Amino acid sequence: TALLDKIAKVAAPRLDEFTSQGIANTVWAYATLKHPSQNLFSNIANVWTPRVHQFNSQGISNTVWAYATLKHHNAQFFDALANVALTCINEFNSQDLANTVWAYASRNHDAPELFDAIASVS
Repeated sequence: TALLDKIAKVAAPRLDEFTSQGIANTVWAYATLKHPSQNLFSNIANVWTPRVHQFNSQGISNTVWAYATLKHHNAQFFDALANVALTCINEFNSQDLANTVWAYASRNHDAPELFDAIASVS
């Protein structure tokens, strides 16, 4: 736990240096280890909301899954990720689709256009 706290502290001011894959991997690791880091997740949402177009389908899916798993929610970040997901919905595999639906539903985040798009490709 101390190591993950230290990593979060060191990473926070450098989040703009991460790739979208690096962000997705980081939040996935924290969620998999069940280690909430409110500051890190808030900082990621703030830094990466304007850059969400860099995420691919798996990155979107893993990121929203991680946020939902740790019960973090940032409406603006989720909205931005949903908008990007709409542009690449055909690239989502079945696991990506399931994780994305679960994440939005579990955080009670309304994304009707995303859900309609997922329904159309399922």
